[in-house]
Amino acid sequence: MGFSVSGSAAIIFASLFIAFGMFYTASANSFESVSDAQQDRTDLNLDQKNTAIDVTNATYSNGTLTVRVDNTGGSYLTLEGTSILVDNDLQTGWRSGAAVDGDGNTDLWTPGQRLELSLSLDAAPSRVKVATKTGISDTEVVS
Repeated sequence: MGFSVSGSAAIIFASLFIAFGMFYTASANSFESVSDAQQDRTDLNLDQKNTAIDVTNATYSNGTLTVRVDNTGGSYLTLEGTSILVDNDLQTGWRSGAAVDGDGNTDLWTPGQRLELSLSLDAAPSRVKVATKTGISDTEVVS
């Protein structure tokens, strides 16, 4: 055997070693990303199971819609993560007229507390929907 056979064998083995190193790094990073995504999904499912809201009352009078919503689940919610839809129209700026158990300066909505909000509307709506950041929602017919 000459040097060319030994040299080419060494080059092939070195190439295989480098290729295995790159393959191992790529597969380890992919496995870690998949594992992190599965953990995030598990956390989201737990948040969804622990979240429950109940729109107890929605009334329209003299151009003002008043909505009362109870946090009946075990999750802490935020006003920033809560959305209000009136007749399927997303409402913005409603947080300025919202209060949690009478406190208009908080963003935190803890279990057992009531969110009360008021919106100025031109016409009487037929229904209102309140949705949380985890996708849990409740709908009420406006009286």
